[in-house]
Amino acid sequence: MKADVSHLPPLLAEIAEVAGPVAAVQLAKAKGGTECYIPARAPDDHWLVQCVGREAADKLCAHFVAAIESDSGKSRHGVKILLPLGDSGTAADARRRAREALDNGASLSEAARRSGLHQRTVQNIRARMKDKRQGSLF
Repeated sequence: MKADVSHLPPLLAEIAEVAGPVAAVQLAKAKGGTECYIPARAPDDHWLVQCVGREAADKLCAHFVAAIESDSGKSRHGVKILLPLGDSGTAADARRRAREALDNGASLSEAARRSGLHQRTVQNIRARMKDKRQGSLF
């Protein structure tokens, strides 16, 4: 019996179908909102293996690289994907976590992971933080 993944964003649903719903949730929590590189084969110390385990990582590597090769007809060593966000609490809390992370010197990717926001959203928050003339409407 397959798990119902209809509530997930399309890419996370695809990941859940390939590697299981637990792997999809783990990936969203670890890297949601950021662009990630999926290699053709992940070594044991790769973040993907550390995040979802060897079996799920192997399935994901094979799936995404095969999908790109079939679309382009070219052999690939890996692919970049933009992972959707996982659950991150309220929007105001997420924006506050992003501002705190940026204030503490975190990169865009790290601030996105800490806050649960999309990397582009964090980039917009950083831009507003730099422009002190821009007031907040919220």
